[in-house]
Amino acid sequence: MTTILFENPIFLEHKVPEGHPERPDRLKALNLALEHERFSPLSRLEAPQGNEDLVLLAHPEEHLRTVMSVIPEEGINSFEADTHASPASLQAALTGIGGAVAAVDAVFSGKADNAFVASRPPGHHAERNKAMGFCFFNNIAIAARHAQQRHGAERVAIVDWDVHHGNGTQDIFWDDPSVLFCSTHQMPLYPGSGAKTETGAGNIVNAPLSPDTGSDHFREAFKTRVLSALDEFRPDFILISAGFDAHHRDPLAQINLVADDFDWATGKLLDLAGKTANNRIVSLLEGGYDLQALAESAGTHIYRLMRG
Repeated sequence: MTTILFENPIFLEHKVPEGHPERPDRLKALNLALEHERFSPLSRLEAPQGNEDLVLLAHPEEHLRTVMSVIPEEGINSFEADTHASPASLQAALTGIGGAVAAVDAVFSGKADNAFVASRPPGHHAERNKAMGFCFFNNIAIAARHAQQRHGAERVAIVDWDVHHGNGTQDIFWDDPSVLFCSTHQMPLYPGSGAKTETGAGNIVNAPLSPDTGSDHFREAFKTRVLSALDEFRPDFILISAGFDAHHRDPLAQINLVADDFDWATGKLLDLAGKTANNRIVSLLEGGYDLQALAESAGTHIYRLMRG
């Protein structure tokens, strides 16, 4: 199994206020984990910067202009209480998009079976018209649209196991049956969406988890709701919003997963991709705010992608 990891030093230049959980140290911790010899076969490429046209695959131009207007010349500016921008943040966000699109191109061209994009800021909370929840642009939605428009993907599945519901992704694909969006997440929790009753055009599958539950509840929900929906949908391409904040060490939530749970879920999606999607999986980093848990869990996920 050939896996490519896309990364770029610009992601460290997206600055946030002191004490903010979505900090550059997250990627530094992951990079330390990737120094282990088991990752020596991993192909690591520099993510290219995306352009403004790619943003428009999932957002109106008005949203792009709003984001650009908030980028400061110096210091830190804010979209809202928890979502901040520094001078290099727009370049970092566009490079996150560029990495996501390059990853899609790599798996559809056959250069890789799957790919992981280690980028920040994350993307899954960004709605069509709103930056929020640490997110500027919805990288995974843009990747899905690119796969459809450039590579002719007909049935794109997005699986989001971040502990916070991917409200932005749900918003963008709410009435689009060509994209299946499946999410496991803690509820109640930020951003407040993600009930089972939110079904869109029959293409939205939410599997909310109660606080203080753990591996058994997660795996049962993943099997009965997510995997069953994927089996029926038969995607020709799978995208993963890979947040690792459902880990028991994470400070922002109360779901008690361990790294092995992400290994298990990754394996299930690899099995499915082998049956219907020619092995094509692209995974994008979303949340995960305890450095040790993020490094261990993301490392486990990437290593499982490498092993197939």
